[in-house]
Amino acid sequence: MHSSFAPLDWLVLGLYIAVLFAGGWLFRPRGGQTARDYFLAGGKVPSWLAAISVLSATQSAATFIGGPDYGYRSDYTYLAGNLGGLIGALVVARFMIPRYYAIGATTVYELLERRFDASAMRWAGGMFLVGRVFAGRARVYLAAIALSMVIFASVDAQGIVLSAALIMIAAFLFTFAGGLRSVLLNDLIQFTIYLGAAVAVLAWLWTSIPAPTEAVIDGLRHAPGGVDKLRLIDPSFDLSKPFSLPAILVGLTLLFIASTGTDQDVTQRLLASPDARTGARGLILSLVATVPVVWVFISIGLLLHVVYQRPELMGGQALAAESAFKGQSINVFMHYILTQLPSGLRGLVTCGVFAAAIATTNSALNAMSSVMVQDFYRPWRERRAQLTERHYVVAGRWGMAVAGLAMFAMAVASFYWQRSSDMPLLEFALQVMVFAYAGLLGVYFTALFTTRGSTGSVIVALAAGFLTVLALQPYVAGALGFGGLVGKLAFPWQLTVGAIVSTLICLSVPGQGKAIA
Repeated sequence: MHSSFAPLDWLVLGLYIAVLFAGGWLFRPRGGQTARDYFLAGGKVPSWLAAISVLSATQSAATFIGGPDYGYRSDYTYLAGNLGGLIGALVVARFMIPRYYAIGATTVYELLERRFDASAMRWAGGMFLVGRVFAGRARVYLAAIALSMVIFASVDAQGIVLSAALIMIAAFLFTFAGGLRSVLLNDLIQFTIYLGAAVAVLAWLWTSIPAPTEAVIDGLRHAPGGVDKLRLIDPSFDLSKPFSLPAILVGLTLLFIASTGTDQDVTQRLLASPDARTGARGLILSLVATVPVVWVFISIGLLLHVVYQRPELMGGQALAAESAFKGQSINVFMHYILTQLPSGLRGLVTCGVFAAAIATTNSALNAMSSVMVQDFYRPWRERRAQLTERHYVVAGRWGMAVAGLAMFAMAVASFYWQRSSDMPLLEFALQVMVFAYAGLLGVYFTALFTTRGSTGSVIVALAAGFLTVLALQPYVAGALGFGGLVGKLAFPWQLTVGAIVSTLICLSVPGQGKAIA
C-alpha cells in the first residue's frame, strides 16, 4: 500500500492532528465531574455553541461527499428541504424541549418513563441504540472509503480498516475524558475545518471555469435537456421524489421532528443549555445556519457539472469523469479530489472529510453512552446500591468504548456487505434512521398530545414503525408482491406511513399512564 499524498498534504494533515491534540488537552476536565456534567456539560451551553454542535453533528461525511454529488446530478431542491427542517424545529422548540427541561431529563427517553414506565423508556432507548449503530457504521465506512482512497491510494480491506480505525480512535480520544463538553468544543474546531475545506474547494472550482459569471449562471439555468439546475422548489406530487414540496412539508418535517426531538444524538446538545428557551434558540439557530452550509456543498456539485459536462463553458475542454477507482464505485466529487486538486488543498479536503467523520462519530459515542448509562445501567445499579457520581462518569467512558467497538466492527463489516448488495451505501447512510424514527414519532406523539397508550402499545408501536418502513423498501416490497407505487415511495413518504401506523397502534390502547404537563 502506498500513499498518494504529497509532502504538503502530509504537512496539512499533521497540523490538523496537532490542533486536535491541542483541543483535547485544552478541553480536558479540571476537577470532579458528575454524570450530568459528563453527559450534559453541566447545563451551561450557550445557544450559539449548541447550534454549531447540532449543525456539526448532522453534517456527516455523507453530506461532505454526497452533497456535491446531488448538486452534480440534480439541482437546489435538496436545499429547500430545510423548510421542513424549520417547521419541525418550531414544533420541537414549542412542544418537546420545554417538557424535557420540566422533568430535568438527561436523555429524551426519560419522558417515556414519566409517562408510562421504565420499560417503555428502555425500549425507546434500545431502538435509538440499534438505529444509531447502523447509521454510524455507514457514515464511518463512507468516510473510511474517502480517506483510504486519498491517503493510501487503496480501497482494499487493509486501507478501509486502517482509515476506520483512525476515525474511531480520534473520536474516542477527544470525547473520552471530557464527555459532552469535549464534544461541543471539538465540534467547533471540526466544523470550522469542515466548512473551510468546502469553501476552499468551491473557490478553486470557480477559478477553474473560464466562462464569465453571467454565462455560468445562464448555463446552469438552461442545462441540457431543458433542465434548470438552479431550481429551488419542485411542486410535483411525484411520491418517488424525496425533495418535492409535498415531501418536504410532510415527510421531511416529520424527519426533523424525529431527529431533533426524539434522537438523543442531536437532542442531547439542546438539553445541555441553562434553560428550555436557550436550548430552543440553539435549535432554531442551527437550522438557519444549515442553509448556507448546504448551499456550499450543492454549489460545488453544480460547478462540477460545468467542469465535467459543459465544454462550451470550459473553453471546449471539459474534463472526463471516471466512475470507478480500483474497482470501487466513486462519485464525481471523489474523482475530482483524486485527480484535480493540487497538493495542500487535497490535504485540507482530507481534513474536512476527517473532521466531518469525527464530529458525527464522537457525537454518537457520547449520546449512545448516555442512553446506556442513564436509561439502562444506572437504574439497574441503584436498585442494588447507591454509588458515587464518579462511578457513572467512569461507566460513561466504558459505554463509549463499547459503542465505538460496535460501530467500528459494523463499519468494517460494511466493506464486505457492500459487495453483496445493490443498495447504494450513501442512500443507506442518509435514510437508515428512518427505520427507528417511524416508531419513535408514533410513541412521542401519543405520549405528548394524548392520555392514551400503554407500555405494551409503546413496544408494539416501535416494532410496527420499524417493520412498516422495512416493508416499504423496494427490495422487500417486490419480494412481498406489492412493488408498484409502494416500492417507489421516497424515504420521506416511507417515514410518514410508518409514523401513521405507529401512532394508530400506540393510540389503540386506553391510557394507563399520566399526561405530561
